[in-house]
Amino acid sequence: MLIDSHCHLHDREFYSAKQAEECLKRAHEKGIGKIVCIGTSHEDSLAAAEFAKKHKNVYWTYGIHPEFARDEQLGSNSLWDESPIAIGEVGLDYHYDEYDREAQIKLFEQMLQLAIDNNLPLSFHIRGAFQDFFPIVANFPKARGVVHSFTGSKKVLRQILDETDFYVGVNGLATYSTLPMPPLERIMLETDAPFLAPKQVRGEKNEPSHIFEIAEWLSQKLDLDYKTVEKATTKNTEKLFKI
Repeated sequence: MLIDSHCHLHDREFYSAKQAEECLKRAHEKGIGKIVCIGTSHEDSLAAAEFAKKHKNVYWTYGIHPEFARDEQLGSNSLWDESPIAIGEVGLDYHYDEYDREAQIKLFEQMLQLAIDNNLPLSFHIRGAFQDFFPIVANFPKARGVVHSFTGSKKVLRQILDETDFYVGVNGLATYSTLPMPPLERIMLETDAPFLAPKQVRGEKNEPSHIFEIAEWLSQKLDLDYKTVEKATTKNTEKLFKI
C-alpha cells in the first residue's frame, strides 16, 4: 500500500465532484490506500474535512497557506467539528515580493503553536525562506512534521536532517530535476495534485494515482527494491500522521 501524503483532490477549482471520484477510483486501483487532502485556507480546510468525511481512508488537514497570511487570521481553536490529522500547509513563501513576510511569520508562529496545543504534526510549505524557517521552528522544539515539496539545496537538506526530526516530501518534481534526495527513512511520498505531475505524465493534471510512478522512480533512484520503498514511505507517513 502507498499513501499520497499531500494533495488537493477536494478543491473544486481543480476537480469537479465527478473527477474527484474518478481519481479516487484510479488511485485505489493502483494500490494507493490512503490519501491526505491538504487545507490552504480556513474555507478550503473545511472543504477538505467535508470531502474526507464522505470517503474512507481519506484524511484532511487544517492550514492557512502563507500566500493568504495578509488576508486570513487564525481564529479560536474551535475551528473544526472533527480533528484534522495535521496542521498544514503552513509556512513561509518568499518567492513573490508582494507576499507580506511579516504577516507570514506571525501566522506561521500561530500555526506552530496551534499544532503543539493540539498535539498535531505540521505540513510545511517553505519556498525561498529557509533562512527564517530554521530560527522560527527552533523556538518550537516540540514541533514535528514534513517539509512538503522540498526544493532546497544540499546544504539546506543536510540542515533539515541534522537539526530537526522532520520528514521530507518527495513528489513528481524530483523525477525531472536535480534535487538532493534525503535517505529513505526520512521520505514521505506526495503528489501535490493537481500540480507537479511526474515525468511520465508531465504537463497533465496530477492525481493521487501517480504516487505509484513516483515510488517506482524512487526505487530506481535509490537502487532499492520497490517493496522496500513502498513499505518505508508508508510507515513514515503513518507514523507522523497517525493514520
